[in-house]
Amino acid sequence: MGNRILVVDDAAFMRMMIKDILTKNGYEVVGEAADGNQAVEKYKELQPDLVTMDITMPEMDGIEALKAIKAIDANAKVIMCSAMGQQAMVIDAIQAGAKDFIVKPFQADRVIEAIKKTLG
Repeated sequence: MGNRILVVDDAAFMRMMIKDILTKNGYEVVGEAADGNQAVEKYKELQPDLVTMDITMPEMDGIEALKAIKAIDANAKVIMCSAMGQQAMVIDAIQAGAKDFIVKPFQADRVIEAIKKTLG
């Protein structure tokens, strides 16, 4: 079906916000992770259609987790999320294989637009 989503963010509040936006728009949140290591494990376990990935996290950051997930599944669809409008990080994420980028605080319509575009 193409709408099973893994939500990754070190802030529980942010995960809740994204989950709320997704479920209201008919997407199924199949799992959550609070850091990059968890994200990689959950990806292997759940094989979601899409991942929303925070960039700045403890343990393993979003870009490292993105690279690890891409190494497991070259076709993984990952959308990066970050509060920091740091161009360098956005460029790193896109070069590492991120499909899109959404900036916090999230606008629900922007989140859905990015997901629809990425899932095709």
